[in-house]
Amino acid sequence: MAADEYADYVARFDKAVEDDVQVGGFAKYKGKLIKKLAPDEFEVKNKEYLELASHYFQSLDRGDTINDVVVRLVRDRAAELVLTSPV
Repeated sequence: MAADEYADYVARFDKAVEDDVQVGGFAKYKGKLIKKLAPDEFEVKNKEYLELASHYFQSLDRGDTINDVVVRLVRDRAAELVLTSPV
């Protein structure tokens, strides 16, 4: 994991959440309770999100029918990383 990715995440988190939340603390974002991740937690969640999003977009490219559960998973993982959801 690049330190830049984690730094970008922390910057997004701090900008999106009005309260001063320490690593390990929780805040509301897009109606979800999310945890401010430590670097090792971020690395795991980010990898999971990138793999899930990749599969999602490959499915779209093939014209597969997308299950609502998959869309919800992508949105939930995006929220955990304080990303604008691609779906």
